[in-house]
Amino acid sequence: MSVAELTRRGVLAAGGLFALASPLFARTGRYVRAFKGIRYASAKRFAAPVALLDNRTAQGGFGPACPQAGDRYQPQSEDCLFLNVWTPNTTDKHSRPVMVYFHGGAYSTGSVTDPINDGATLAARGDVVVVTVNHRLNALGYLYLARLDTRAPDSGNAGQLDLVAALQWIQRNIAAFGGDPANVTVFGQSGGGAKIATLMAMPAAKGLFHKAITMSGQQVTVSGPLNATKRAEAFLAKLGDGIDPATAPVEQLVAALAATDPILGGSVYMGPVLDMNHLARHPFWPDAAPQSKDIPMMLGNTVMETRAFYAPDGKQLAGLDYDNLAERITPEMRIDAHPEWVVDQFRARYPEAGPLDLFHRIVTAARSWRGQVEEAEARARAAIPAFVYQLDFEAAKHTDDIGLSFGTTPHPTPAQQAMSDQMMDAFVRFARTGDPGWPAYDLTRRQTMVFDTDSRVVNDPRQWERELFAPVPYLQPGT
Repeated sequence: MSVAELTRRGVLAAGGLFALASPLFARTGRYVRAFKGIRYASAKRFAAPVALLDNRTAQGGFGPACPQAGDRYQPQSEDCLFLNVWTPNTTDKHSRPVMVYFHGGAYSTGSVTDPINDGATLAARGDVVVVTVNHRLNALGYLYLARLDTRAPDSGNAGQLDLVAALQWIQRNIAAFGGDPANVTVFGQSGGGAKIATLMAMPAAKGLFHKAITMSGQQVTVSGPLNATKRAEAFLAKLGDGIDPATAPVEQLVAALAATDPILGGSVYMGPVLDMNHLARHPFWPDAAPQSKDIPMMLGNTVMETRAFYAPDGKQLAGLDYDNLAERITPEMRIDAHPEWVVDQFRARYPEAGPLDLFHRIVTAARSWRGQVEEAEARARAAIPAFVYQLDFEAAKHTDDIGLSFGTTPHPTPAQQAMSDQMMDAFVRFARTGDPGWPAYDLTRRQTMVFDTDSRVVNDPRQWERELFAPVPYLQPGT
C-alpha cells in the first residue's frame, strides 16, 4: 500500500508542530507526520548559500527541483533549497536518531521529490526522524568559475555548501521535530553517497553529522582545479560568446550542459572541485580524510551495478559477442587496464558466462565497485570503523537499494518486503548505535554483509575481481 495523506496539508509554525502537520499512514500501519517544503537557505547564482536557521515554515508540498535536463521532476526552479521532515506521530518526548538523505543523479540531476525517497515508512518502522534535501545541481551547483571570474569565488562547490546549510538547519531545528541533533546520520545513493564522501573532507561540514552511509556512491578524488576550469571553458563555449552565465536564463545554462567534456568525453561533468577554499584535499586520497576519523561509516554496493546503465539496444550491448567484448569494455572500465587480457582472465574464471554477463561483471568490478573498495581499504588502514555491505538480492543493479532502504519498493513481493525490512533495520540500527550488526571491515578478512534471501557475512567476497584490478592505479574518473 502506498503512503496516503489522510488530512489537510499542514503549515509548520513556530509552535504546535504536530497539530499543524499532515498525518501519513505508512506501510507499517503506523502514523507519521510530514513537513514538506521547508526552506533551509537562499542563494544567489554561483554564490554560497545563506542559511535560514530560524525558519520552520513548511509550505505543505515539496519544494521545486533544481533545473536540470529532462522533465522528470517538476516544477523546477533555481529557488530550490528546501528540505522535508517525517517524524513519528507520537507525543512522547524522547529524542530520535535523525537520518538525512541526499539524492543521486551524478551531481547533475535528481530530486528527493521522487516517491522512492518518501520517508514515511522508514520513520515509522525505525522510530527515527527522516529528512530529505534538495540542493543546487549541475552548473548551478558545481560549475567552477573561480579561476575565470572574480565574481564567483564559491562556484564549483556551491552545491556542497547547500548541503552544509541544510545540516546547519538540522542542528538548529530538528529537536523541535523529535530528532536528536547529536545523533545525525547522512545517507545517500550514487551521487548522494559521493556528496557524503566529499563532505567528510570539507571543514565546513565538521561536527554536523555523526555517521555516514554511502550506497553505490563513492568520491575517492574530486575534480582538480585545472580540469574543472577546462570544463568550465567548454561549458562557456557551448553557452555562447558574449553570454554571461551569471545572468543568462537558466534554460540556456541547462542546454549548455550538452557541451563535450574535455577530459572524459560525453556530456560535461559537474562535481566538487579541489578549490583550496572550501575543499583543500581529496576525500579518500592519499588517505581517508582525518577530520572524519571519528565518524562510523557504512559503504555498500550492488552486485551488478551496471545492469542499470546500459540499454539492450545501445552501442555498448547491441550485437555484443566474445569477439568484440574487449572493445566494448575499453571505454567503460574507466581505468587503464589491458582489455583483451581482462577478458581472457574473466573467461577463464567464468567459463560458462555469456558475453553479456561478462560485460557486467567486468565493468561493475572495474568501474562501479572499485571506488568503494578504495574507500573501505583507506578506512581500514587508518583503523577507523567502516562497515561494508553488498546487495546480491535478485542480482541487484544500481538504484535497487533505494526502495529497499526506504521501504518504498512499488508493489513488493513477499521476498522483496522481507529484504526491505532487513535493510531498513540494519540502516536504523547503524543510525542509532554506529553498529549495523556485523563486523567492521579489516585488511585481514574484509568482512562484508551480503544481503540476499539468505543474508550472511562473507569474508572478502569477489576477492578474485578485487585482486585482479588491484595493481591498476585508481583515481576517480575525470579527476
